[in-house]
Amino acid sequence: MSASLATVSYLGATILFILCLGGLSNQETARRGNLYGMIGMTIAVLATVFGPRVASMGLPWIIGAMVVGGAMGLYLARVVKMTQMPELVAFMHSLVGLAACLVGFASYIDTSISFSGAEKAIHEIEIYVGILIGAVTFSGSVIAFGKLSGRIRSAPVSFAGQHLLNLAIGIAMIGFGIWFFMADPSEHYWLPYVVMTALAFLLGFLIIIPIGGADMPVVISMLNSYSGWAAAGIGFSLNNPMLIISGSLVGSSGAILSYIMCRAMNRSFFSVILGGFGAEGGTVVAGSEQKQVKSGSADDVAFMLGNADSVIIVPGSGLAVARAQHAVKEMANALREKGINVRYAIHPVAGRMPGHMNVLLAEAEVPYDQVFEMEDINGDFGSTDVVLVLGANDVVNPLAEVKGSPIYGMPILEAHNARTVIVNKRSMAAGYAGLDNPLFYMDKTMMVFGDAKKVVEDIVKALE
Repeated sequence: MSASLATVSYLGATILFILCLGGLSNQETARRGNLYGMIGMTIAVLATVFGPRVASMGLPWIIGAMVVGGAMGLYLARVVKMTQMPELVAFMHSLVGLAACLVGFASYIDTSISFSGAEKAIHEIEIYVGILIGAVTFSGSVIAFGKLSGRIRSAPVSFAGQHLLNLAIGIAMIGFGIWFFMADPSEHYWLPYVVMTALAFLLGFLIIIPIGGADMPVVISMLNSYSGWAAAGIGFSLNNPMLIISGSLVGSSGAILSYIMCRAMNRSFFSVILGGFGAEGGTVVAGSEQKQVKSGSADDVAFMLGNADSVIIVPGSGLAVARAQHAVKEMANALREKGINVRYAIHPVAGRMPGHMNVLLAEAEVPYDQVFEMEDINGDFGSTDVVLVLGANDVVNPLAEVKGSPIYGMPILEAHNARTVIVNKRSMAAGYAGLDNPLFYMDKTMMVFGDAKKVVEDIVKALE
């Protein structure tokens, strides 16, 4: 492939990536956007592999790596459950960070690359920034994966002087980076290079451990941004404009998404970047485990839903775990046939990943006009007869309105304002934030314990 054809291919791939991001901004166009991204990436990979900068003798290694990587991706896509998507995304981010580090090391030891003066300084800055972001992304993503998958304690881990330690590591990294730049250009200076890399790995670890499991959606978004900038760094090291462009798109879009999610959680964007997110303490309601809850059966729920004029369904992680979205759609259709107004309310960080609930409902082919975002439906809870909460916890927790609570100020779905609230959970276990939920003990609330799919299927039978 000629250089001009490769450039045109990169331009086409860039346009498709932009169309992909535009499509993913709306659930009605998300499938088309995802298709644009797949086509764009295919074009970019083929243009790179068969472009003028890849020697023919290296093609077997590249194609072999593509086959192995593609097979692994296909396997994961087939076996990973929807509820495991957040930790899969974290795992993928870690691979991008590791790739950035390996490319940086390869560029540093590549004897075919020889620079001097300003070119040498720019090249070493590219290597330094690429490895810095890549190492932080790798170790941070590994910790995020461990917290999300339950392999590591999800509660925040903090200690005295944590932020001062992070600051000291940052200053030390800059110092070793200056030492690295001042080294003799005729020889590779490994000591400052290796030390600053190790410090970057440590910094990524320290940034993520003080963040609790309930705040992981924002962390995943932040690491997504980091992985994009790491990919851009790889592009500079390899002199590949396509990697620079695609990495910058991912990095900037991830940063924007992180900012939007921080607003939805009433958190500081800069505290997320600096690793202070989720570290604050708060007052947890004590003694709530001794309170009594009012419980009922699927028949009770069917009676209450069937006699309502308006119903709002709040899907949560319990629905995702039970794969109950198809049963919920069937129940909603049965209620609509009775003339009942049924809608779905989605929190911006529903489940453990933004857009998680939207994807599940779309999979069940729930009409888009029945699904409402939090800011569009919160004002309607007060005039709603029945709210059915399926496995959601923190996103409907009234403690968000209580000063001193760890989640104080976080916008929630105001289910507690409805006339009647029905909550389906497997048990009274706390959500990812580790907080009890006063909503469960209100006089207007009825708890229905059990697997969400089984409970909803029983409700559907009772409605017939």
